[in-house]
Amino acid sequence: MEELITLKQLLHEGKVAEALEIVAELEEMSKSDKVNKIFSYSIILLLYLIKQSAENRNTKSWETSIFNSVKQIQRTNKRYKSARTYLTREEVAETLEDAYESALRRASLEAFEGSYEVQELGELVDKSKIIQKAIDLITA
Repeated sequence: MEELITLKQLLHEGKVAEALEIVAELEEMSKSDKVNKIFSYSIILLLYLIKQSAENRNTKSWETSIFNSVKQIQRTNKRYKSARTYLTREEVAETLEDAYESALRRASLEAFEGSYEVQELGELVDKSKIIQKAIDLITA
């Protein structure tokens, strides 16, 4: 909020260059918030995709969690005043890569009733296929 007050003051004073610096900071803060939300939903999405792959089964609950995570990622990533997104396909892929380890750790607690360690569970699934499936769902 403080940034907006300062921005308004700078514009009233005609200090456009300084005002543009604040606008750039606000844009970066906004994108950072979007990335953090997408990262959080990516962990949930990957968690259920890992469980599906490892256990070679599916449940309505898992499908719903996957659907909801994908919708939240798509919604968070969408720019409403244009047809563009905050994150490119490549940036979404990077975010999924970054979230994968956290998702795998959570999945090791849930898949097979927690009987596998993180590394063991990781060996049961194909990370690249799971990430690609997540990308396909998000960008569909």
